[in-house]
Amino acid sequence: MVKSKTPNQLVSFAILLSVITILYNILEGLFSLFFGINDETLALFGFGVDSLVEVISGIGIFHLIIRMKRNPVSDRDKFERTALKITGLSFYLLSAGLIIASVLLILNNVKPETTTFGIVISILSILTMYILLHYKLKVGKELNSDAIIADANCTKTCFYLSFILLATSLSYEVFKVGYLDIAGSLGISYFAFKEGKESLKKSKSEKLLCTCKDNCH
Repeated sequence: MVKSKTPNQLVSFAILLSVITILYNILEGLFSLFFGINDETLALFGFGVDSLVEVISGIGIFHLIIRMKRNPVSDRDKFERTALKITGLSFYLLSAGLIIASVLLILNNVKPETTTFGIVISILSILTMYILLHYKLKVGKELNSDAIIADANCTKTCFYLSFILLATSLSYEVFKVGYLDIAGSLGISYFAFKEGKESLKKSKSEKLLCTCKDNCH
């Protein structure tokens, strides 16, 4: 059980979760982009870009947790704030890009060839994000770490996005209505905008609300 671990073990476990999150998002992003382009499904393509942007945020979190392992952390450093700024701006660009692409697809009446891979990728993402969310929240609460809990909330957003992709991909396969794929991409655009706003807000603040409650050495 996570509760039986020492603070140092908890931080090490948090590092492992962070690494898994980064690696998974890279793989998920690349596969989603490939099949999104290949099958002309904007929702899957947008989902892939979102996953790759999450990698930037994940690297910032990884850097912060590494610092936690050395000493208790109460401030974001320049690297973390820069990562948050890049993440926020990237999400804004993604949101705008998906809206523009949606309009172009409607005007040109472009429909996906298939959304089968969207179904597969979204199911894998739901399972993976649920496990990561569960353990990140556990570790974050045990360490009283706002950073890890915030990372868990970011994972929760990815969890919700996966359901949007699954719903739109399944609906398209059943009804073959192109607007369903566009609706999914607009849903992802909405969440991307919210994530971008939250990231930029965090980048302006050096302080973390909570810290590791014990020295994590």
